[in-house]
Amino acid sequence: MPEKFVNVDGRSLWSESVGSDGADTILLVAGANAPALMWPNDFVALLVSKGYRVIRYDHRDTGRSTFIEFDDAPYTVEDLSSDAVSILDAWGVDKAHVVGLSIGATLGQVLALDHPDRLHSLTLMCGAALDVDFVGNIGRAFSGESSPDGLPLPDREVLEALSARATPSKSMEEELDRRVKEWALLSGEKLELDASDFRLREQRCIDHAGTWAQPGNHAMATPVPLSRGVELRKVSVPALVIQGSEDPLNPPPHGKHIADLLPNGHLVEMDGLGHCLPKALFPRIADEIAHHAEQSHAADARTSRA
Repeated sequence: MPEKFVNVDGRSLWSESVGSDGADTILLVAGANAPALMWPNDFVALLVSKGYRVIRYDHRDTGRSTFIEFDDAPYTVEDLSSDAVSILDAWGVDKAHVVGLSIGATLGQVLALDHPDRLHSLTLMCGAALDVDFVGNIGRAFSGESSPDGLPLPDREVLEALSARATPSKSMEEELDRRVKEWALLSGEKLELDASDFRLREQRCIDHAGTWAQPGNHAMATPVPLSRGVELRKVSVPALVIQGSEDPLNPPPHGKHIADLLPNGHLVEMDGLGHCLPKALFPRIADEIAHHAEQSHAADARTSRA
């Protein structure tokens, strides 16, 4: 599996390509403060088995990518989106099927606005639309206020668990325990959590990064202006929106809201899915992504013949 460090604005971003160089590319964009290995090897292998080349990468300030104290080099969420374009450039990929989860879904929306020519298709998982004040909604979840758009707020218990990242763990085992507990809350209660699997995933992420210190710089990045949400109505990129029935951060109907904003948006609601990638749902999620990619190519072919 070839690896490559990509230089972006004085930073080095780690990336990896799996599968045939001649195959269509799926670019996996991880969640906030998450490295490339947030996308498990078994899930990547499923996509490769369907005939795709898969590229995943460590966001800046995660994994093996360069870490810089945020105040020394501040950036925006839109800068994180531009990093994805730099990854495609470095691997010589003109267009990709972009798949983003959580903040990765936010970055995918920005890519569809600013770089639609680089996308064959877009898959947005467990995300919020650009016109949703997610940062403000965190405060509202603690204060008891309602969201201005009427959409449900993130779950306060989960937010409290995520805030525990600010307290450094005293040992590897303590850190792994904390991370598995966090995934249990993010997963919801409908599907039984495979704690040993998530523990192994997190051990791999720690080994990959060389530290169990939890990254946190993305929380300080300047959010995408809410006004950009209206621009989504002009996006022509075919978009699949995957909504988890148990997602505690962006509960239903957040996914429907995104799909309704996008002219070529299609919503798939997955029963039992929380804000995570449970092994039990790998096959269905991979099938949905591959089917969407195939349909997008078919639509491209029809358009080119018209």
